[in-house]
Amino acid sequence: MINKTKKNINQKRRVSRSRFKLKQVGNRLRLVFTKSNRFLTAQVIDDIQGKTLVYATTMAKDFPSHENSKKSKSAAAALGKVIAEKAKNSGIKQVMLDRSGMIYHGAIAAFAESAREEGLEF
Repeated sequence: MINKTKKNINQKRRVSRSRFKLKQVGNRLRLVFTKSNRFLTAQVIDDIQGKTLVYATTMAKDFPSHENSKKSKSAAAALGKVIAEKAKNSGIKQVMLDRSGMIYHGAIAAFAESAREEGLEF
């Protein structure tokens, strides 16, 4: 069995490797998607100023409730729509997806597809 600390070290390496590649690509804003044990969170970050411009989470009271949980694929798709609309209202059109070292599969893929459908460009 893999040691827990080794697993955490490997994930931190994946995160730093993907963020390094994102910073080399361009000066676009970064759309960060994170998962906790209970909720999903998305935020648009300006790395140059070091500020969060737009923020959305499934634990917000105005977030639409879902039948399964606040961490399902349908919740991720709804979160993608919410963050895309908030970004459009703030005048943000182009972003880079930072998936925090996670595989582009499941909730992350559903989130990204719904954000693209609402008009964000990756």
